[in-house]
Amino acid sequence: MKRNVLLVLVKSRQDAAGKVQSILTAWGCYVKTRLGLHGGTLESCTDDGLLFLELVGDAEKHVEMARKMNLISGVSAQLVTLSVED
Repeated sequence: MKRNVLLVLVKSRQDAAGKVQSILTAWGCYVKTRLGLHGGTLESCTDDGLLFLELVGDAEKHVEMARKMNLISGVSAQLVTLSVED
């Protein structure tokens, strides 16, 4: 069993959210699971966040998606492949 996961750390959600969302929309067919995490709520909501994306499909597309995320100022993305022998 093998899973590809893209971890995306966003320093300033207010500045980068639109660009990140644009990439997620364009590459949405490759995203099986999406989880967004950030600290705080309401008045104490933090401006940084972490996205956990479980990816499917062509691994070359996953690499390209990570590359595009890393072009955004204040965003760091890392592609992780996890596998377990059956």
